[in-house]
Amino acid sequence: MDYVKEPKMRPVFPKRAVVTGGMPYGNKELHFGHIGGVFVHADTFARFLRDRIGEENVIFVSGTDCYGSPILEGFRKAKEAGTFDGTIEDYVRKNHESQKDTLDKYEISLNLFGASALGRAGEIHNEVSKEVFEGLYEKGTLEKLSSPQFYDPKFKCLLNGRQVIGKCPIQGCQSEKAYADECDLGHQYMPTELIDPHSTLSGLTPELVDVTNWYYKLEDCIPMIQAYVDDLRANSNARKFMLTTIEEFLKPPYIYVQKKFVEDLDALRAKFPEHDVIDDNKNSYTFVFKNLDDRDAARKVLEGLSINYRTGKTLVPFRLSGNIEWGVPFPEKEGLKDLTFWVWPESLWAPISFTRAYLESKGADKDEWKKFWNDDDAMVYQFIGQDNISFYGIAQQAMWETLGLKKTFLVPNNHILFMNKKASSSGSIKPPMAKDLLEFYTAEQMRMHFLSLGLANKSVSFDPQVYLPEEERNGADPVLKDGNLLTNVFNKIIRTCFYTLQKDFDGKLPNVAVSEDVIAEAKDAILTYEQNMYDHQFHKITYVLDTLIRNMNKRLVNNMRVADAEGNTELKAQVLVDSFYGIRVATALLHPIAPSGCEKIREYLNVDKRIYNWEYIFSTLTDLMDDPSNHEFKFLEPRVDFFKLHECQLAAKEQ
Repeated sequence: MDYVKEPKMRPVFPKRAVVTGGMPYGNKELHFGHIGGVFVHADTFARFLRDRIGEENVIFVSGTDCYGSPILEGFRKAKEAGTFDGTIEDYVRKNHESQKDTLDKYEISLNLFGASALGRAGEIHNEVSKEVFEGLYEKGTLEKLSSPQFYDPKFKCLLNGRQVIGKCPIQGCQSEKAYADECDLGHQYMPTELIDPHSTLSGLTPELVDVTNWYYKLEDCIPMIQAYVDDLRANSNARKFMLTTIEEFLKPPYIYVQKKFVEDLDALRAKFPEHDVIDDNKNSYTFVFKNLDDRDAARKVLEGLSINYRTGKTLVPFRLSGNIEWGVPFPEKEGLKDLTFWVWPESLWAPISFTRAYLESKGADKDEWKKFWNDDDAMVYQFIGQDNISFYGIAQQAMWETLGLKKTFLVPNNHILFMNKKASSSGSIKPPMAKDLLEFYTAEQMRMHFLSLGLANKSVSFDPQVYLPEEERNGADPVLKDGNLLTNVFNKIIRTCFYTLQKDFDGKLPNVAVSEDVIAEAKDAILTYEQNMYDHQFHKITYVLDTLIRNMNKRLVNNMRVADAEGNTELKAQVLVDSFYGIRVATALLHPIAPSGCEKIREYLNVDKRIYNWEYIFSTLTDLMDDPSNHEFKFLEPRVDFFKLHECQLAAKEQ
């Protein structure tokens, strides 16, 4: 199905869906960025889809990215430091289990959290990897290229990607670290372009030796990707910053040279292959080439003249294979053997492997996954970080078209900063671990806060006061602001309604129709929420909930005060019926965000799971009761909270 805008109609959702979350590397625990930047958003949408189109029609998968140089390097350092004793598979399994435990603690409801190297999911991933290679090979989109790879002369070994550190050659890149052929902001380049490379093993400048690998001809896909971007821009609600990012890579090959390094422009241009020059910058010239070969010939000219330069973003051949031992085995073909898949391409199709593994565990047919990934009435939603747009938005979409697979719908988030700075496990500013945050906040508080940040629109800072010195803490903790809607306002509404019902109406809901204005307000909230969920504007969903619940509270408090003052039982009955309807609606809308608290509400309302089902979203609470006149709510004892404060918050409150 096409993901189209329907501004004057309710949004149309697919009949079946796969939701994926970004795959964390197998050399680390999960930090706040994994949870707050990707997984909470993916989980909220997956839970919503289950309520919207049926639990059996939604598969939510992710997994540990087990292979690649980051894992090898992490394992090597852990062994050297004596902090780990075991095999690399043991090392990955330990981190995988830690990641899964953290996801469980944050109530991330994955159908399968697999691992690309472990168990049945790993076996299936090997099979899928071979199938992908054969499919791309048969289409004639692969080529063997001999390209330079870094070699450490002291240790006499080829260096993997993370064992070489330098500066990114891409013009304007602000990355902290650049590795052999990619920087930590996702820019790809050839190893020969890396500026000032050093081996992490010896500290020496490594040598370059030619190594032959398989590459996907990504540079031939510019028209295909441009058409894809144009279609998304015209016919979808894809995030605009993603489309802009993709288009930055669709330019022809550029070289930027500062004017101060060019003594004679005409003489320099005479040495270059066919090109154009852009002179619209007072500091530098931009040389534009027709293809990568011409650009690389010009680079050799500049290097021969000892002229510094930077290259521009453009599509380069996408490497499929590598030479490190720890990886998915690569099929032997045309005399190339003993290779493994490069981690980035095989991680792109890992969600297919995990989908197949999950369906197999349920006894499904081997080709059942295609109904979720390739049918016209199905959709795959992939939640990713901003840095991964070039891989998922360009390389994956191009390979999927080559293989005859349906393109996925990407939901990228901007960076989630820490105290207004970019934090990463490999950077100078380390992020707080996700597990550690749960020593100060509940999972539902964290989920509400992360969704409210508005990462769809811009990078936003995560500023938990518990990480500030006491003297720098000023005012309320911003992390608690959004959760207070549940732990304070909504809790009070629910308790007031139950206690009043038990005290004045013998625990039975009065037989009164819900007020029309209350129904109208709820309907507007439901439809606005639905559209925002369709658009993946999660921060706007929190606004809808805030307005709905606070209006409900205002109406309850004001009208109950009047009813008590006047002894007006009819008004009190109406207020209760209206408020319980509001609780019913808010519970359905909150269910994807705060599932445990909502389940507790459902338990006390004593209704079945139709309360979450969008087939019944406009039904009243009595519509969900088998026998409204005799329906019994669960008795609510004093001081019961549906949405809990953290123990440390309770202790501080009692002081």
